[in-house]
Amino acid sequence: MTMLSTRARKTYLLAHLVSAGLWFGIDAAFGILVCTALISGDPAVVATSLRAVGLFVVWPMLTTAVLTLGTGVVLGLGTKYGLVHYWWVAVKLAANVLMLLLIFFSLRPGIDDVVEYGRQLAAGGTPLGDPSGLLPPVVVAPSLLLLSNVVSVFKPWGRVRRGQPAPVR
Repeated sequence: MTMLSTRARKTYLLAHLVSAGLWFGIDAAFGILVCTALISGDPAVVATSLRAVGLFVVWPMLTTAVLTLGTGVVLGLGTKYGLVHYWWVAVKLAANVLMLLLIFFSLRPGIDDVVEYGRQLAAGGTPLGDPSGLLPPVVVAPSLLLLSNVVSVFKPWGRVRRGQPAPVR
């Protein structure tokens, strides 16, 4: 891929920042809903929180993860940083791919059970299952997103292979 023009780079960078910000916001809302469900003693609040998780968490989160990955790959290939020439870019790429896979293969399959738990609770029944399984994603995802933001700002660790000149484009 050739170097992006200044206008294209800024456009992709803006899209990357917006999609990453949306992803972080969705994760924050997800965390608030899960924590509310886990600490509330009111069955109606718990039921509403868990049903809300099913309404917006997985597909918007997955969409923003794909947009963030796509714009990041374009920026990596079209700028001096490259896709894996610098450790900070490689870490961001790995974190994004890992989270995308976790959303799709780990979080998505269990959401229906959580929503059903909320439905049963709202109907006055005694639901089966345990929504506390949602706590690990609430901790892991924002932590990885924060790591990605920090390495974007500070750009630590240098080049992947030290001593090699930056690629000429």
